[in-house]
Amino acid sequence: MTATMPTHSDNRALIGRDEINDLDEILAITNTDRDETIHHVQNHADTIYTWNYDKGERPALNKLYEKAKNAQWNGETDLPWDTDVDPEKVIAENAIANAGVASDASSMRALGGPFAKLSDEDYLRFGIESNIWTLSQFLHGEQGALVCTAKIVETVPWIDAKYYASTQVMDEARHVEVFAKYLQDKWGGHYPVNAHLKMLLDDIVNDTRWDMTYLGMQIMVEGLALAAFGFMQQMTTEPLLKKLLRYVMSDEARHVAFGVLSLREYYAELSDAEIFERQQFAFEAGVRMRDRFLQQEVWERMGMNVKEAIECTLAVPERELFQMMLFSKIVPNAKKLGLLDRNNSWLRRRYEELGVIQFEDLVDTGNEYENFSLEQIAAEDAKAAAGA
Repeated sequence: MTATMPTHSDNRALIGRDEINDLDEILAITNTDRDETIHHVQNHADTIYTWNYDKGERPALNKLYEKAKNAQWNGETDLPWDTDVDPEKVIAENAIANAGVASDASSMRALGGPFAKLSDEDYLRFGIESNIWTLSQFLHGEQGALVCTAKIVETVPWIDAKYYASTQVMDEARHVEVFAKYLQDKWGGHYPVNAHLKMLLDDIVNDTRWDMTYLGMQIMVEGLALAAFGFMQQMTTEPLLKKLLRYVMSDEARHVAFGVLSLREYYAELSDAEIFERQQFAFEAGVRMRDRFLQQEVWERMGMNVKEAIECTLAVPERELFQMMLFSKIVPNAKKLGLLDRNNSWLRRRYEELGVIQFEDLVDTGNEYENFSLEQIAAEDAKAAAGA
C-alpha cells in the first residue's frame, strides 16, 4: 500500500478539523455530561478463550508477569497518608523550587491579555486549580486503563498476555484508589473528565480489535502518562505526591512495556493496509491527548476568557517543552513497533507536524521498565536516608 502525503481532508476525517492547531475547533469540543456519575460505552469486541495453557511460550511476557507478581504494593499502607498537605503552601514552594523553569506570578502577568492584572492571590488559585485539574485527568485516565486492561484479559488470544494483563487490572485499581483518595483528602475534590480524554477512552473501548486496545491504552495513553507522571514527580515539592507518583510509575513502566512486547510480534505480521489503520489511530490519539492539556476547564473556573488565556499560555516556552516531552515515551515505542516508517513514513510525517519526532531515538519502554522498579525505589529511599 502507498500512503499519500497528509491533507486537510485526512485531518477532517481523523480528528474532525482541517488544521491540527485550530484553537476554535479544539475548544468547540466540550464535556456536555459533566454532572453524570455513570457513563456507558458500547464494547463490540469478542471475548476469546484459549485452551493452550503452556506458560512461557512468550518468554518476555512471562518475565514481565513474574516481575508483576512481586511488585504489588498497598495504597493504604505503603504511602504516608498522615502527611499534612497545605495546597497554598505547596504551590508557593513549587514556584520557588522551579524558578526559571515554571512560570511565577510576575512572568504570567508579563504575558499580558487576561493575565495583565493577575494578583498573587489569583496566581495561587490558578496553581491550585491547575494541580487539581492535572491530577483529576490522571485519575480518569487510570480508570480508563482499568477498564481497557480488563478488556485485554478478555480479548487477547495468548495465555501469557492474559496472565500479565490480569496483574495490570489490580495495578490500575490501586492507581484509581490512590489518586481519588489523594484528591479528595488533600485537595478537596476533582474536576470532571476532559472532553478530549473522554473521546479517546470511548474510542479505545468501542473498537472491536484487541490490538487497538493495546495501542490506544498501553502505548498511547499509558506512554503519555508515564512521561507526565515523571515530569510532575520531579517538579513537585510535596512529599506524599512525590512518593505516590514514584510508586505509580513503577507499575506504569511495566504496562507500557507490555504493550511494546505484545504488539511488536503481532504488527510484524500485518499488511501495509492494516498497519496504516494503526498509524492513523496513533496520530489521532496523539492529537487528542495533546489537546486535553490545554486546561480549558481551569480557565472557565477562573472566570477568564478561555481562548485568550490559552493563546497566552501557549506562547510560554516551558509550556511547549512540556507538551512535547509528553511524547518522549510514545515516539520511541511507535518506532520500535514499526509504525513510524511503514507506508512511506506516514506517521513520521505526522509526528513531525506535531513537533515531537526528535524523541524517536530515546530508549523504548520495552527496554527500560526495570529502571522504575520497586527495588529502585528502595535504593533511592536508602540513598536519601543515608544523606539525611
